[in-house]
Amino acid sequence: MIQRIQTIYMVAVVLLGAVLPFWVALWTDAQGIEVFAKNEIAVSLAIYGSAVLAALAIFRYKDRKSQFVLNRLNMILNLFLLGFFVYRSLNLSGETLVSEKGIGMLIPVFSIVFLVLANRAIKKDEDLVKSVDRLR
Repeated sequence: MIQRIQTIYMVAVVLLGAVLPFWVALWTDAQGIEVFAKNEIAVSLAIYGSAVLAALAIFRYKDRKSQFVLNRLNMILNLFLLGFFVYRSLNLSGETLVSEKGIGMLIPVFSIVFLVLANRAIKKDEDLVKSVDRLR
């Protein structure tokens, strides 16, 4: 069913991945230029891929197992993206005059949290269906 709570969590991941990278800078480089996700090809592909995976998972509501697997793949993609952001932030200097980290680097963290919540709700639904099948 598409009106379940996990759908709301996955819509949040879609919004985080598809809309937020246009407004929130990932980091500011040494020249003072804000770098958005659309400026970095690999980062934009990973973020938009995360949004697409979440959208696919939303419409797989009839098959909870594949929805669960798609969310797991999405979590792995976000972990790789988070690892890249950590690597990138360690290479940026910490001085505010030279460069600064942007709030956009937290997009994968929030996506992972929402995906974990969605998977918990999917698991709860799956357990409920299994318990009803046991009573037949």
